[in-house]
Amino acid sequence: MMVVFDAELWIWEARRDDSWTFVSLPVEASEDIRDLAPGSARGFGSLRVRATIGGTSWKTSIFPDSARGSYVLPIKRAVRAAEGITAGDGTTVTVELIDL
Repeated sequence: MMVVFDAELWIWEARRDDSWTFVSLPVEASEDIRDLAPGSARGFGSLRVRATIGGTSWKTSIFPDSARGSYVLPIKRAVRAAEGITAGDGTTVTVELIDL
């Protein structure tokens, strides 16, 4: 399954330093992912994905966020630097589930 969406980067409130920056997947796509991947979750309910922003792709995990009702994707510092984005910026994100 592949999801392409626009999202704003945000900083996790529990860790206000710049190292914990995320985007939230759309709620509807998150519901589809939960339906598609029952029993596939790993630690903390995470699922393995290949993510792409601009010209940068990397393997990581998405994590369920009950407060937002969606999965969240961490955006590594190296990706933010390569793509010239920071918290508060909007960007187009592609997430592809792997290892199901």
